[in-house]
Amino acid sequence: MENKTNTGAAFKNDYKKEDKHPDWKGTVNIDGKEKAIALWEREKNGKKYYSIAFSEPYKKPSGHEGLPQTKKESVSDPDVLGSYNNDSDLLPF
Repeated sequence: MENKTNTGAAFKNDYKKEDKHPDWKGTVNIDGKEKAIALWEREKNGKKYYSIAFSEPYKKPSGHEGLPQTKKESVSDPDVLGSYNNDSDLLPF
């Protein structure tokens, strides 16, 4: 969701499982820069208030960046075939 400058929105966090998880989450645009917002419902001396935190928005990793790469072997790979040079050499009979 894209916000207009200096506006934002927060939604009830349906995935909250622990007290440290925010009660509300959303995004805001502060001077043209998107930020994530998290809010916790609190109470002190009988008065309710929200504790608020801003952070950089979460970005899903794309593809497999950062993961170790492995070499996929195939029957046409010379490292797998060794001295075999045609399909009939691979048959056990």
